[in-house]
Amino acid sequence: LASMNTTTEETSGWTSWPEVVGMSVEEAKKVILKDKSDADIVVLPVGSPVALDLRLDRVRIFVDTVAQTPHVG
Repeated sequence: LASMNTTTEETSGWTSWPEVVGMSVEEAKKVILKDKSDADIVVLPVGSPVALDLRLDRVRIFVDTVAQTPHVG
């Protein structure tokens, strides 16, 4: 289940989605957008440097799996 943060009116709403771990990026985006339709979803490799600014509309998805066999060409 998604985590809800209700500490202040400014940050109320969904703040994390542990249930999307293991899903494809597209599936995860659908789940997140269902809960937070204004989300600006950013997909990044695990370990990527990120800005430390807080944007309440940004949701970062970190990925680290290879989806297809790499090949030359």
